[in-house]
Amino acid sequence: MRKYLWVTILFCFVGMMAQAKGKGRKEIFPDGKPIPDWFRDTTKVDVNQLGKQYVITDYGVKQDSTLVQTEAIQRVIDVASRHGGGVVVVPKGVFLSGSLFFRQGTHLHIMEGGTLKGSDRIAHFKLMKTRIEGQTCTYFSALVNADGIDGFTITGKGTINGNGKNYWEEFWIRRQWNRECTNKDAQRPRLTYISHCKNVTIQDVHLINSPFWTNHIYRSDHCRFLDCTIFAPTEGIKAPSSDAIDIDACHDILIRGCYMNVNDDAVALKGGKGTWADRDSTNGPNYDIIIENCRYGSVHSCLTLGSESLDDHNILLRNCHSNNANRVLWLKMRPDTPQHYAYVTVDGMTGKTGSFLVVRPWTQFFKPEGRVDMPKSKCDHIVMKNIRMSCQNFFDVGTSDKYGLTDFRFENIQVSDEANHFDRDMIANTFIRNVVINGIKQQ
Repeated sequence: MRKYLWVTILFCFVGMMAQAKGKGRKEIFPDGKPIPDWFRDTTKVDVNQLGKQYVITDYGVKQDSTLVQTEAIQRVIDVASRHGGGVVVVPKGVFLSGSLFFRQGTHLHIMEGGTLKGSDRIAHFKLMKTRIEGQTCTYFSALVNADGIDGFTITGKGTINGNGKNYWEEFWIRRQWNRECTNKDAQRPRLTYISHCKNVTIQDVHLINSPFWTNHIYRSDHCRFLDCTIFAPTEGIKAPSSDAIDIDACHDILIRGCYMNVNDDAVALKGGKGTWADRDSTNGPNYDIIIENCRYGSVHSCLTLGSESLDDHNILLRNCHSNNANRVLWLKMRPDTPQHYAYVTVDGMTGKTGSFLVVRPWTQFFKPEGRVDMPKSKCDHIVMKNIRMSCQNFFDVGTSDKYGLTDFRFENIQVSDEANHFDRDMIANTFIRNVVINGIKQQ
């Protein structure tokens, strides 16, 4: 009896030691760098701790869903700013506005049942120097703008509605008239634009019907999107280029628990485009980005690197589910831009998709120029593991003399694949372990 008691104690001790060791083990980014504790802090912002609340209807904004009240709402923001900051509250009801600009110390809270709705006239959105499609240029501001703010938040269970229908219709009419019509030609505002900010949280809100990109963050860091619903129509009058979240020359970004259904990419990494883009000081890399526990409806891709992108590394997409994504990981390779995508991991993806991995040249609206020292683009250290999906084409990869592919890793994968084109020899130094496609283990 005493012998069995000692054996039991020994097993308990070993189990406790293993558990303690597991708890002490640091999570790492794809390149082996420890993931900072900041990424594990998913505590929601308590709006009651952000200062005085300025309910817009208490400061002259009318309960009239047909009246564009840009100036009146902006005055509330400015009053809050002059008095040391606080929370601008949109109560129940629908409030129309053009571009709004938040200041340091101010925040936006949309109450449940409340809607901040964008004007359907581009004239209500200020023209200014901004960032669009991988370039710094003059273009229209977004509905909600925050620049140079430390600690900006958007909270609440209400809705920011871009009111995009008229913009979408106009875009598709332009495309019928001119197939080469670009996004900038169509002149549409984004829903939110966060630039040169840090310690930003956008949580719980419904971000819908954007005329153009839904959320765009530029040169910002330590930004969190928590439990947001991001939607634009993918049937009927589709919302062109309504990307859910565009990350442009940023680092330390967390996207967690969001639902995304848009008529373009869900999360797209940007940073610059063109033959000389790597020498433009307004461009830059994206790194240390985690997308986790998200759900995807219809999207062009769950995660896209490019096309307006230079250097993306330490990108982690994990524990997400796709209902109807066209693609999961899309590496867009522009022949006119020097690009390097490295240390990207997709881990724990489930559901169904069109193509799982796509690597192809991207030539829409590209403008190659002569450059003697043009670096060759490359993708390396791309990892896909713990995948359980139904795919039309698991391995949609094309090679080119404009880019090189190396060090891809496929591990613990079980998928159905209608195309059945998996070919490890297409990519140098490909590693596979426990990869089962259509019930057949790959060697």
